[in-house]
Amino acid sequence: MASSSTKAATSLAAAPSAPSPTGAQSIDRAGALLVSILDSGTTGERPPHVATLARTHDLPKSTTSRLLSALERQGLIQRDRDGAFHPGPVITRYARSGQGESALATELHPILVRLAQESGETVNLAVAGAQFVDLIDQVDGRYLLGARNWIGTPVPYHASALGKIFMAFGVTEIPSGRLEKRTPFTLTSQESLRAELAKVRAEGFATIVDELEEGLTAIALPVFDSAQRVVAAISISGPSSRLSSNTISEIVQKMIKAIGQPGKAGAA
Repeated sequence: MASSSTKAATSLAAAPSAPSPTGAQSIDRAGALLVSILDSGTTGERPPHVATLARTHDLPKSTTSRLLSALERQGLIQRDRDGAFHPGPVITRYARSGQGESALATELHPILVRLAQESGETVNLAVAGAQFVDLIDQVDGRYLLGARNWIGTPVPYHASALGKIFMAFGVTEIPSGRLEKRTPFTLTSQESLRAELAKVRAEGFATIVDELEEGLTAIALPVFDSAQRVVAAISISGPSSRLSSNTISEIVQKMIKAIGQPGKAGAA
C-alpha cells in the first residue's frame, strides 16, 4: 500500500499548476503598456517610446522593452521609424471592422456587383492595412476559373495592383529594403517599383501581370472621398489568359465609369 506521503506527492503532481506570480505580473504589466499606447492614439498625445513607457509605469527599461517586443510579435502594437509605438494591425483591423470599413463596404458594394456583372471577373474592395493590403469585400464573377476568396489573405503592397494604388497616391509608404519575390515577375527593386508607381500616378490605374501569382492579372483604380483623398481601391482580377492588354483597356474604361473617377490622377 502506498504511503500517505506518496499519495500526497502523486496528488500534487496530477493537480494543474497555478500561474506563477511572475507570469501573472508580466501579463498585467503588458496589458498596462498596451492601454497606454492605445490611449495615446485616442487622446492626441505623442506616441510613446520605450523610455517614456518605462518611466510612466515605473519599470526597468529592459523589462519594458521585452514586454513591448512580445506585444509587437502578436501584432497588438507596432513601432515606427522613430521607435515610437502605435496600435498594431490586429487592433486597427478589429477597430475598423465595425466602423468605417463596414460603412465603406456597404456604400461601394453595388459598384462591385456592377463590375462583376460587366466584366465576368472577380472584383475586390480594399483599404490600406498596417503591413498588407486589407481586402474587405469581394464579388465573384461568372467564371469558375479564377474565382477565389481573397478576403483575409495577406496581400503585399508591391506585388498587387491594389497595393500599387495605395503607394502611388501616398496612402502608405513604399516598403524599405529588398522586396519579397513572389514570382519571377515580381518587382523586387526600389528603382523598378518607384518607376512603376510614377506610371500609376500618371495613368490613374495600376496593373499586375503574374506578379503576385503566375497566371493572375489584376487592374485597380483608386476611390476618392469628397476631399479628393484616396480612401480605398477597387480591383478586377482573373486569369492572365483572359485578361489580355486589349481586355485591360476595356476594363479600365468600365471601372472609370462605374467608380466615377477620371482615368488621370491629375484630373481627380
